[in-house]
Amino acid sequence: MRLRTGLRPTYCAWMSPPKLTRAARMLRRKDSWAEKLMWSWLRDRRFSSYKFRRQHQFGPHILDFFCLEAWLDLELDGFQHGMREQCAKDAERDGWLKARGIQVLRFWNSRLRREKEAIRHKIWRTLQQRALHPLPNYYRPVQPFDVGQKVS
Repeated sequence: MRLRTGLRPTYCAWMSPPKLTRAARMLRRKDSWAEKLMWSWLRDRRFSSYKFRRQHQFGPHILDFFCLEAWLDLELDGFQHGMREQCAKDAERDGWLKARGIQVLRFWNSRLRREKEAIRHKIWRTLQQRALHPLPNYYRPVQPFDVGQKVS
């Protein structure tokens, strides 16, 4: 099965080996508190109708939250990502994904706890840059009421 999104590179579902599929399923069952919070924002097209996939396989990697439409990967990092070896692995992985057209946004779990709104705005701005969606009606500014106008 091939999915095409505009002029983006073709994505093929067969790119992932079976062992990676099992690992992704296990990760979906064992979410951290930060992943549960982020998924509550993103699931069911809740984030301005952008569709996200959780623990999505792409090549040899498992992406925490992936939006195929915008080719955006959201990664939540715990304390282990602060170690030198893991930072090098993350940089290599991000470079591999960038070479294939995927932008990666990384957030520390501790920052997610303190700065929810700032993180939401960062995600929103990045999504709008990569795959523009119109604002929902409840976000649009209300027309000012004219005092001389009759109300029906």
